[in-house]
Amino acid sequence: MGKIILENIKLFGFHGCIPEESFLGSYYTVNIEVELDFHKASISDDLSKTIDYVYLFRVVKEEMAINSKLLENLAYRIIQRIKKYRIDLIKKTKIKICKENPPMESSVDRFCIILDDIN
Repeated sequence: MGKIILENIKLFGFHGCIPEESFLGSYYTVNIEVELDFHKASISDDLSKTIDYVYLFRVVKEEMAINSKLLENLAYRIIQRIKKYRIDLIKKTKIKICKENPPMESSVDRFCIILDDIN
């Protein structure tokens, strides 16, 4: 078993329940872990036997462009697309999405959610 991890993907998006969030936007940090069996890829040196991290980044970028009220919804959509891509290989997917400097009455660096999905 092994993991492909993309750390600190930084993107801008328009997610949130507060009306200002839908037109002002915010910066987000996304981390993804995909757990899978590396055995065939390790032996064959063949990209088709593993998960392409460029594809993972593209999924995050495309889903970030679709507004959501809840980060939970955004995380769910990302995981579903990743699973659909290579459900035959993926054992577990974990995503952490953080909204940087959320609009609150107090100083908060970030608000984060974590979603684990086991196949």
